[in-house]
Amino acid sequence: MTMAATIEEKLTAALSPKRLEVEDQSHQHAGHAGAREGGESHFAVVVVADIFQDMNRLARQRLVNEALQAELASTIHALSIRAITPNEDRFD
Repeated sequence: MTMAATIEEKLTAALSPKRLEVEDQSHQHAGHAGAREGGESHFAVVVVADIFQDMNRLARQRLVNEALQAELASTIHALSIRAITPNEDRFD
C-alpha cells in the first residue's frame, strides 16, 4: 500500500471526512533534507469534516497528526494540513 493510501485510510477511519484530498508532494523536495529516494515523504492533505466544528486551527491539526502519529514518526517527513468544516469548504 502506498503512503498516500495509508494516509487516506487512517484519516477516513479517524475523522469520517466529507471530502479528503491527499497529494504526494515529494517530487518538489528532491534533494532536500528528509526527502527519500522514491518519494512518499512530503504530503499535503485537505480534510473537510464535521468533527472540526467548534475546534480552532491548532486543535484540528493536532487531531490529524494524532491519526497519523506512527507515519509521522517514521515515514512522513513533512505534512501540510488544511482541516476545515463543510461550512468552510468553498469547493463543495
